[in-house]
Amino acid sequence: MRLDGHTVAEVATRTGLSAPTVSAAWRAFREGGWEAVPVRPRGRKVGQAARLDAAAQQVLGECLRELPESPEPAWSSRALADALKDAGHEVSPRAIDHWLEAHDLKPEPMALEALERKRGQTGRWYRQQVAPVLKEVGKVGGSLWQGGVRIARPTQQAAVEAKPERPRYQLYLHGKRGVLYTRVLTTPPMVDDYLALFQRLLDQAEGKPVALVFHGAWFQAVPEIGRWLEWNPSFRLLPWPALGEACDRR
Repeated sequence: MRLDGHTVAEVATRTGLSAPTVSAAWRAFREGGWEAVPVRPRGRKVGQAARLDAAAQQVLGECLRELPESPEPAWSSRALADALKDAGHEVSPRAIDHWLEAHDLKPEPMALEALERKRGQTGRWYRQQVAPVLKEVGKVGGSLWQGGVRIARPTQQAAVEAKPERPRYQLYLHGKRGVLYTRVLTTPPMVDDYLALFQRLLDQAEGKPVALVFHGAWFQAVPEIGRWLEWNPSFRLLPWPALGEACDRR
């Protein structure tokens, strides 16, 4: 991908590798070709991070339906692992990640930088409305977030194991280094769910501005959110265009 002109950040986002790993691989390739690039197996070893038992999954589901007690905007894998430990279940953050992935609850960050060169409505939206705000907020040390709301569609095996009675509605955020924060509801999020999420992001910023690129919801016709944004001008909400092109999450 670097050979195709993508930046280190874009390659890291698309592959799930860290930026230092991408940089090291690119440097090795330039110095010695493909043979010089170190390759090692990824993922868990056989027997590692066993499935969560039914009791642990029940606690996990209960946690995800509520906001965490900490000031975090939603649940990270590490926070979920800590909560399960407090409930008597020793589970690693990696095991939580595998469970989230199996239940279609681990969306990838949006490849926003790729929109800079994209044609059409979405590209214009990014260049004209998003990029200037991200630059402005980042320049003063503000917080840059992306996130959205979606319906989770678990794998067939996960669906059989969990026996879900209702769809799962996921509110999610990606923060620094693409860390996922999430809540999972059995009904579509209400206005208060969105406002609680926004308020926590603003509180964490400690007086600095916040920019949030949000996919999957259009807030123009929601007066409560409009009023909240008027009262909190340092919070810059950037909804994905309602009729825009599909987001590139690769």
